[in-house]
Amino acid sequence: MYGSCTRLRASGATGTVALLLLAGCSSSDGGAGKNPAATADQRPRGDGPYWVNPEGSAARQAAAYAKDGEPGDAELIRRIAEQPVAEWLRPDDPRGAAQGLTEAAERAGREAVLVLYNIPHRDCGQFSQGGAADGDAYRAWLDGVAQGIGDRRATVVLEPDAVLHLVDGCTPRKYHAERYGLLKGAVERLKRQPGTTVYLDAGNAGWQSPDALFEPLRRAGIEAADGFAVNVSNFRTTAESTDFGKRLSAKVGGKPFVIDTSRNGNGPYEGGDPAEAWCNPPGRALGEPPTTETGDELVDAYLWIKRPGESDGECRGGPKAGDWWPAYARELARAKK
Repeated sequence: MYGSCTRLRASGATGTVALLLLAGCSSSDGGAGKNPAATADQRPRGDGPYWVNPEGSAARQAAAYAKDGEPGDAELIRRIAEQPVAEWLRPDDPRGAAQGLTEAAERAGREAVLVLYNIPHRDCGQFSQGGAADGDAYRAWLDGVAQGIGDRRATVVLEPDAVLHLVDGCTPRKYHAERYGLLKGAVERLKRQPGTTVYLDAGNAGWQSPDALFEPLRRAGIEAADGFAVNVSNFRTTAESTDFGKRLSAKVGGKPFVIDTSRNGNGPYEGGDPAEAWCNPPGRALGEPPTTETGDELVDAYLWIKRPGESDGECRGGPKAGDWWPAYARELARAKK
């Protein structure tokens, strides 16, 4: 639709998960250790089953602001810290990372939301480039993740951008067959875990039409998945995303879907260069809090898949993709209606 994979690319890679297994805690952003002041309570069970990481970037930032005598900023950041956000799982130790996160969630009586973002040739060499070295490395990494999850409950969003970058031509054609096989295999491997729910990423309402997506999703294993995810790391409104998801669902056997509402409170950015509408756009806001009470039987949940306050990349003064950016986090929280 936009002719370039940079225009509405669903960026959103985050920092590596660093696990502190001996301490029985985890940090999703490379934190150096346990900070007793950086805590967040779990949400009421009626809001959904998802785990709030008590030591995430936002929780630690809110604690730091409070300690420094900045209660206004602390309150803003708590609007993020008090919500369950996804853990982008790209560590060197996939089994240990997945185990640590799901065990922490289980101890709290909740389930972790994990994003797997390690497909070879990821992000077409852009801000979040990287991924596994080859197909064999990816399959070994994926197997480690699955073993780490074990029989604990987890919701997995599988490989943001991976299908869409096949459709829009961003990923060279010579890698297409391998990627389809890896995605299909990943769905099947994860579904061998009894408590794992898998949503295959399907882009956003501003990127490609359902007519262009349903056959690629079929090749990528949507039939064996629990559903698909839309609007990951993007800003399309919930209403627009719901309409898009329903039209796509009708073409893939009525599969349900989840919507990333982390930063869609003010919808997409419409000023400046459209090619940069996805990258740290100003004036955006937090969207609906994560919940399974969506009022629509096809929408399984609203999730915060992109971690609000983490940079999309080195644009508009931001740090590298996935780094915590307090100023942007405050802006998102302040603009929330």
